[in-house]
Amino acid sequence: MTAPLRLGTRGSALAMAQSGQIAEALTAATGRPVELVEVVTAGDRSSAPVHRLGVGVFVSALRDALAARTIDFAVHSYKDLPTAEAGGLHIAAVPTRQDPRDALVARDGRTLTELAPGATVGTGALRRIAQLHALGMQLEVTPIRGNVDTRLARVLGPEADLDAVVLARAGLARLGRVDVITETLDPMLMLPAPAQGALAVECRVDDQDLVELLAVLDHAPSRSAVIAERAFLATLEAGCSAPVAAYAELAEGDTGEEIYLRGAVISPDGTRDLRLSRTGTPADAAEIGKALAAELLELGADSILGQEGHTGPGTQQFGSTE
Repeated sequence: MTAPLRLGTRGSALAMAQSGQIAEALTAATGRPVELVEVVTAGDRSSAPVHRLGVGVFVSALRDALAARTIDFAVHSYKDLPTAEAGGLHIAAVPTRQDPRDALVARDGRTLTELAPGATVGTGALRRIAQLHALGMQLEVTPIRGNVDTRLARVLGPEADLDAVVLARAGLARLGRVDVITETLDPMLMLPAPAQGALAVECRVDDQDLVELLAVLDHAPSRSAVIAERAFLATLEAGCSAPVAAYAELAEGDTGEEIYLRGAVISPDGTRDLRLSRTGTPADAAEIGKALAAELLELGADSILGQEGHTGPGTQQFGSTE
């Protein structure tokens, strides 16, 4: 019998769920059995705010396990990956992306506009904090950490102490918890993080048989969208404290398929909010992202990034999908 492929994953409920879904899809498509191997990361061991933990905090242990050959491939929440390439490793597949939008879970079924001034809203992402402030609704935004259930308990549990929380819709969907969502937020109000909702299936570049096997999971439109968003992010060279957002959509244009990319850089207090968009073909996804970032830099985005600590390329960390 063929030995099972070893799939490395974080141990959180969300990571196990999305890795399990990838394992099932790969077995269904290829017949190869897959076993999950839990890998504990530095981010899992710490209770500090995500943006203070450092680069690749949910990623480096999985990549170390790949290099040590204790696992054959890994599944990451793509937005957790630093933009700098990892030597010897290859993103063999970007499966079909979940809905990348953010979701509001509020008491009494309220939507965002139904929250009263002074309402307390929890989120772990500076990008979300900045955009909530930019709305001018006078909300009290509270940084929070923890897995999905821990965050939901802050609103829905018997000891709830918040009026609402904002999470990635994709994480709730993968856990079968979309029923708790009171509003899926329009990107015009809350632009997602680059690569939010997407997964990266990574293996060693020298394992050519596995590279080819995993390619069956790749979804070209999802990969193109993520390439555009991450090229935008990399060109900005945003530090881990800089709220940067990007969302690429693919649609049929007059001359074929087009990418419509929106990007934003927002100061944490919401007083400076720079947003632009750009279109192009999927083949030019990376160039679209780079060009959009260059336009924002010309408008002064670098002053926002510098204000928040410009730490150089490949150093972005937006926190886990949870």
